[in-house]
Amino acid sequence: MKNYFYGMILCISFASCIGESKKATAKTVQDLNAEFDNYKNRFIDNLWKVYPGWASSQGYHKYDSVLIIPDNASRLKELAFAKANLDSLKSFAINQLSDNNKTDYYMIENQLKSIEWSINEMKSYEWNPSEYNVSGAFAEILNGNYDSLDIRLNNFYLKMSDIPAFYEAAKKNIKNPTLEHTQLAIDQNLGGISVFEFDLQEALNKANIGDRKKQTIEARAKQAVVAIKDFTKWLKITANKTPRSFRLGKELYAKKFEFDIQSGYTAEQIYEKALNRKDELHEKMFELSDKLWDNYLKSITKPTDKLLLIKQLIDKISEKHVKPEAFQSAIEKQMPLLIDFIKKKNLIYIDPTKPLVVRKEPDYMAGVAGASISAPGPYDKNGNTYYNVGSLAGWDKERAESYLREYNQYILQILNIHEAIPGHYTQLVYSNQSPSLIKSIFGNGAMVEGWAVYTERMMLENGYENSDEMWLMYYKWNLRTTCNTLLDYGVHTKEMSRESAINLLTNEAFQQKAEAEGKWKRVSLTQVQLCSYFTGYSEIYDFREELKKQMGDQFNLKEFHEKFLSYGSAPVKYIKELILAEMNKESK
Repeated sequence: MKNYFYGMILCISFASCIGESKKATAKTVQDLNAEFDNYKNRFIDNLWKVYPGWASSQGYHKYDSVLIIPDNASRLKELAFAKANLDSLKSFAINQLSDNNKTDYYMIENQLKSIEWSINEMKSYEWNPSEYNVSGAFAEILNGNYDSLDIRLNNFYLKMSDIPAFYEAAKKNIKNPTLEHTQLAIDQNLGGISVFEFDLQEALNKANIGDRKKQTIEARAKQAVVAIKDFTKWLKITANKTPRSFRLGKELYAKKFEFDIQSGYTAEQIYEKALNRKDELHEKMFELSDKLWDNYLKSITKPTDKLLLIKQLIDKISEKHVKPEAFQSAIEKQMPLLIDFIKKKNLIYIDPTKPLVVRKEPDYMAGVAGASISAPGPYDKNGNTYYNVGSLAGWDKERAESYLREYNQYILQILNIHEAIPGHYTQLVYSNQSPSLIKSIFGNGAMVEGWAVYTERMMLENGYENSDEMWLMYYKWNLRTTCNTLLDYGVHTKEMSRESAINLLTNEAFQQKAEAEGKWKRVSLTQVQLCSYFTGYSEIYDFREELKKQMGDQFNLKEFHEKFLSYGSAPVKYIKELILAEMNKESK
């Protein structure tokens, strides 16, 4: 009996120790997460000191007056920042962090390693002169509504003081630049001069500052223009006997894909997946084209070649498009129609207080994409989101017709879904509401583009403009997304020629000549980004289908969309982990 009681005491004591141990562990985990949250705040504060231009683009305007001189000293500062923070991350036991903090940990780590790789191995600061362009940062100051015009103009004035030094440093950095990026730098910098002349003058006319201050600002702006023109002249006349190829090469491409896309797939795997998707789309398009043929081309004998049949029917349907002068207004008119459809179908909440402004694409952005979104950062959540529309002014009739056939009455609607509602505009509004700043400021391109591509299919699945013609054009558009991957990987790692690229885009992706030529220009100026569309879309759509099977009747599309976007612009593989982890907790 005595031994029994002694054993009982031991058991109680042991159980008590276990209980205390669990409490201590819980306390340690809680403290660790609080410590990591504090670290993230310090990290972001220091990040903005190293990258003040990036801070401004995110709506953090403390350093608006600072222009970093892109010299060796600034690169050493970036490397020191990356190394110090990679060391800091090692002090956190990642398995003890919350699911949210684990994701932030991985995203911070990826960003820091990407900084090191970009400076030490990629070295685009040596061969890509288009990286040196100040106009966009200054335009954002004038376009913003986050502070009084007088304060913004003062920051504009102070920031301009380092423009001459900025371009002098750029000249010292550049070695054997690519011809393509050199020409882009010339075009965009010359286009950006309007920011320091017309845009600035318009702002000065509205400002409540004295004439002397205005004259001082104007004088410094003239110095800035001289520096920009001198840089473009230097690019034109400097001998470049051994220009670097714009092709990245397989090794650099694989690493850039790893850092930029952060996918569960490798670059080679996503390429193979895109090849299979292209074949699937051709079959779907043939079925619809064969069905629609007599409605449009009854008097013409059907070609025996499937791809030729598809191409001829698409060319005929594409004749229906807006006039060149009505391109931008047609986009503006569609925005409320998309919102009405989403409300009717209860697909996702659209915040009516977040302004979307359709505008002509600024000159300093021209030359890469025909349509894009410029969204405010997480610190400026109520700022304008701009839908930038490329202008057709000055285009000859043949080129404009080709472009408008590409963006015919069906595809223009899909473009608006992608760029605006419920695509980029909607996703980026949600991203700014994410409780994690890391997930907003380190926005993953594949998630951002993948969401926009996903919404195209999702809208049609829910009955938007439900017709065979719309589905055919959607498949054509999705084929474009698929071939973006084939083009990008093929050009940068497989030496795909311009001729082969144009053939892929026009004869297998059924794109108009103007669009295909524009895409060739884009792939020669960017790397990996064109893969982000198909990669992100594939991961999002596959995950949604997986959840639908798992949840059955309990699956709610609107809830899925809002839950998915609530995690900010994190890589899809991490959002998937977070959602599944939350579901597992709820089921216990």
